[in-house]
Amino acid sequence: MTRTTVPTRPRPGRTAAAPAPVRLPMAYVLPLRAGLDLDLGELTGYLRELCRWVDVVVVDGSPPQRYARHATAWRGLVRHVPPDPALRGRNGKVLGVLTGVALARHEHVVIADDDVRYDPEALRAVHELLDRVDLVRPQNHFDPLPWHAWWDTGRTLLARAFGGDWPGTLAVRRGTFLAMGGYDPDVLFENLELSRTVRAYGGSTATAAWLYVRRLPPTAAHFRGQRVRQAYDETARPAWLLAALAVLPATAVALAARRPGLLLRAGLVTVAVAELGRRRAGGARVFPAHTTLAAPVWLLERGVCAWLAVGRRLRGGVPYAGSRLTVAAHSPRALRRRLARRPDELAGWVETCEGGGPC
Repeated sequence: MTRTTVPTRPRPGRTAAAPAPVRLPMAYVLPLRAGLDLDLGELTGYLRELCRWVDVVVVDGSPPQRYARHATAWRGLVRHVPPDPALRGRNGKVLGVLTGVALARHEHVVIADDDVRYDPEALRAVHELLDRVDLVRPQNHFDPLPWHAWWDTGRTLLARAFGGDWPGTLAVRRGTFLAMGGYDPDVLFENLELSRTVRAYGGSTATAAWLYVRRLPPTAAHFRGQRVRQAYDETARPAWLLAALAVLPATAVALAARRPGLLLRAGLVTVAVAELGRRRAGGARVFPAHTTLAAPVWLLERGVCAWLAVGRRLRGGVPYAGSRLTVAAHSPRALRRRLARRPDELAGWVETCEGGGPC
């Protein structure tokens, strides 16, 4: 899509103001989970800018008092709604996505966590990609980069070297999303579940490793609390889980054999692979060179947390919002069987929203 602007004539002796970005025919869905502690002022400033570029729907699962505070801050700025009470599921983010996509007025829909920060250029790129595919997976990068964001960037670089990272944002075609009946609201790794459901339905996806979208880092306390939960996501990707489980035994064997050189070489190989991920698709402009050194550190952490995640799996899953989630994401085969057997299995909410019900 070609960017167009309204021509202006600068006054003599003055610098012409930069033209305002053109508003795109897109919707932006921001699901807020219950109990989320927000920097309300910062987020409100972002929403104020964002609503100049696209339609914004905030689906807010906050408790009543906090919901009312948000409503006051965002009145007249965005569409601010609670999750559809007719929906059932344990993953509050997915319930917010289901509600928001149903409410969207445009075919192209961005879904983003509260810490994701798009600019007009990234939105325009997503919009153009959605003309060709059903789902787009951009690439997040942390800015600023405190120690724990540096640590997690090691994971990002390795993931980029092996096919692509999973960001806190995706973009979908609304028609495809509604036609396939949404996606399962009882899974933990919801972005993988959505992407796999689109493919199982026959849709196309694009991993845009070059499309960089800024993400604010979490607090250090939140980062620490997510280590085992994020390792649990790999129960949906057995090959990745097995590789993580092999890290500790391999390290123990090298130490028992008194061959620390093996560990040093393994660390250097890990850094080299991370550097390949950093340089992929122009990543060096957003990922500092020193972040490759985080890759071996992250790999050792994942080796420990993978075993803890397996223990959680044997005990019934990961605690989540007062319950437990067992399934990280369904396998592609299971999703194809589900869609072939009962294509309307998840579509009750679609009928409700489209029919003018609680949505």
